[in-house]
Amino acid sequence: MAKDALKKHSIGWIGAGRMGYAMAARLLKDGCDVAVWNRTRAKAEPLAEYGATIVDRPSELAGRDIVFTMLAGPKDFVNITTGSDGVLAVKGKAPRILIDCTTVSEEASAQVRAAAAKVGTKMLAAPVSGNAKVVKAGKLSIVASGPKSAYDEALPYLEALGTGASYVGEGERARIVKICHNVFLGVVTQSLAEVTVLAEKAGIPRHAFLEFMNKSVMGSVFSQYKTPAMVNLDFHVTFTPELLRKDLDLGLSAGRALEVPMPVAALTREIVQAMIGNGYADLDFSALLAQEAKAANLTLEPENVAVSDGL
Repeated sequence: MAKDALKKHSIGWIGAGRMGYAMAARLLKDGCDVAVWNRTRAKAEPLAEYGATIVDRPSELAGRDIVFTMLAGPKDFVNITTGSDGVLAVKGKAPRILIDCTTVSEEASAQVRAAAAKVGTKMLAAPVSGNAKVVKAGKLSIVASGPKSAYDEALPYLEALGTGASYVGEGERARIVKICHNVFLGVVTQSLAEVTVLAEKAGIPRHAFLEFMNKSVMGSVFSQYKTPAMVNLDFHVTFTPELLRKDLDLGLSAGRALEVPMPVAALTREIVQAMIGNGYADLDFSALLAQEAKAANLTLEPENVAVSDGL
């Protein structure tokens, strides 16, 4: 992507948590003009080293051409866009395009989309797949829905954030795609935990078992990425069990609305609930492995083997 294509628009960025910080930094390093707001200003201030302008209120970003949001959930998204000091609340001034990368419900997204339309702002729902480390490796993926003209205009910035974007149509379609993705994430992680514990209890070291799995047709970018965590029991947080539970709930709610049976997802949701109740809430969701081992009366120990995460 030519760097000149990333200088046509001024960018506003709302949300400098783990993901938002890494994504904003990526645009800044590519030469974009980015102004950043975060509720806790101190978390955003290091981005000034890359050229960011730090603002005190989200409403100060209303004059930017394109505004991205990366927030904790639907309530924050609605409040920070449509509230009294929101980016869509400045009379006579609004961004051309609003791009939300948060995983929120279709209802919250539709509410903000309607508010954006009233002030002449086109909105893209653009949830992402990955975490901060994936962003830094340039492998973030994005699914987007909304006006095609807005998608085409914003595409250089979406592509700069990772491996590119997939356009799935108008309205809130990207929301259901991301929810389906995260439901699958939970189901796959629990399944991987089960077979890994089964193999270890039969005497196979985790690193050897996962090496085989990653080389087989069942291996994936995800299974390789989580291999170091499972081999060495490094459960530092990339995605919390509580956030996974939220997305499983969203998926099951959509299943009920669309009359789609989801028995495996429903069981996984309860396993994640048990994980939270059993004291794993502050660990990464891959600690499903630890809960599975405990249920199997297997004591896990770090193997201290250097294995690649594929990034």
